[in-house]
Amino acid sequence: MKGFILRDQKGVALIVALIMLLVLTLIGMSSISSSFFESKISGNDRFGAAAFYAAKGGVDVGINQLPDISIYSGTIGDDETYRSGKMMPRSPQPLVYFGAMGRPGYDVTWEFKRFQINATGQAFGAMKEIEVQVSTGPYSAGTQYNN
Repeated sequence: MKGFILRDQKGVALIVALIMLLVLTLIGMSSISSSFFESKISGNDRFGAAAFYAAKGGVDVGINQLPDISIYSGTIGDDETYRSGKMMPRSPQPLVYFGAMGRPGYDVTWEFKRFQINATGQAFGAMKEIEVQVSTGPYSAGTQYNN
């Protein structure tokens, strides 16, 4: 009877080895899939950062042209562009002038001009937008009486 039981267990090692091979194959495929997705995420992050810095370049151009609020656009590199305005519509838009405002510590004879700058950057298919509000001044705000 004992010899009969041992004779039926000769293929168990083969089955255990095949199951172990299947488990190791699944672990390897999971690792490859994870590495692939991580590299795609890293690439998307790099493209997003390039688009952000293109938009920042657009904000710098907008600040440098104040108080002129005309539209602008330009290129930085091979595939990096910036323009004034929001992401939609796609055409450049003028900067926004919010008017004059006062500021603590200044009397009513002085004013500051307030602007809003929206710049959209695009790089390698990624788009980012930056919105900045800027005040410039002080400017003389009306009549000055001289004695």
